[in-house]
Amino acid sequence: MMPVDHLLILGAGLFVIGFIVVTTRKNAIAVLIGIELMLNAANINLVVFSRFDPDFLQGQVFALFVITVAAAETAVALAIVLKVYRHFKTADLDKISELRG
Repeated sequence: MMPVDHLLILGAGLFVIGFIVVTTRKNAIAVLIGIELMLNAANINLVVFSRFDPDFLQGQVFALFVITVAAAETAVALAIVLKVYRHFKTADLDKISELRG
């Protein structure tokens, strides 16, 4: 069994990597990947913390809920990115200056 410290460091590391990707990348797809990394880091922390909760399944059920919301968010965000790409012919967030049809 892995120590809790290692799992929490893994979650924190994933969150930091996701945050760096979101703040430094200009591509919309890369930003979405960074957001997904941050959500997965939160899921790892929820599952790790649920080991110490008397109601063991509460953190894991909440993690499943976050995974479901993340999947829906990804589907909607990718649809928006595809629509923006068709209109502006780029996925670079700095080159998209207006959002009117």
